Amino acid sequence: MAKHDRGEIQAVARAFGIVETLTELDGAGVSELARAVELPKSTVHNHLRTLERTEYVVREDGEYRTGLKFLQISETARNQHELYQVARPEVDHLAEKTGEISALLTEEHGRGVFLYRSRGSEAARIDTRIGDRVPIHCTALGKAVLAFLPDDRQDEIIDRHGLTAVNANTITDPRTLAEELELIRERKIAYDDEERLNGLRSVAAPILSGSGAVIGSISVAGPTHRMQGERFETDLPETVLGIANVIELTLEHA
Repeated sequence: MAKHDRGEIQAVARAFGIVETLTELDGAGVSELARAVELPKSTVHNHLRTLERTEYVVREDGEYRTGLKFLQISETARNQHELYQVARPEVDHLAEKTGEISALLTEEHGRGVFLYRSRGSEAARIDTRIGDRVPIHCTALGKAVLAFLPDDRQDEIIDRHGLTAVNANTITDPRTLAEELELIRERKIAYDDEERLNGLRSVAAPILSGSGAVIGSISVAGPTHRMQGERFETDLPETVLGIANVIELTLEHA
């Protein structure tokens, strides 16, 4: 598990670390979980018993899994985002209009968080789920947000999370990324050319507040054989940018 900062309550950090690892493992017994989090079995067992009593984990056939209580919390957290409330129908509209996958993302703690996704009639199946947290530098959605953050916030995110290579196409050089972010600011469009998932390209636009602060981004993504030429370079960017503008206007006058 991660090292603790001064002033951090270790028991809370451990409990959430156990929950996160339990989720990643898709359920586990005490021994397996203890090995994964590198804690004594007795410590892990005590945490699990507490989490079970508070209904955050469930025990079935000798294994623990995260409980549905988290569903209530996650829905409440998402519904508190005005961006989600306003943008959801527009994400659905974008998916229907293009036939592809449309998504809504915001930044939290230096990561991109998927608030919503919608699938068009021709949409490919990918493993991204609502609530997934992804590196912000390797998706069109993330780069559309990163480009419009203040310089010091950009530096803070890159210093904290680095520019990890998700695959061979991920941008990992700070100078190359800075040049691309400058282009994104100029055209208000970001591209992902198989930088996170092989075989998938996407186009994204930032969603800005009335004061010009970035609050999220919207994208359309599809297989490379459909995302090329004029459709990828002109048609889809115009469509995504137009829908982002509708969301911005709605937020401004809500």
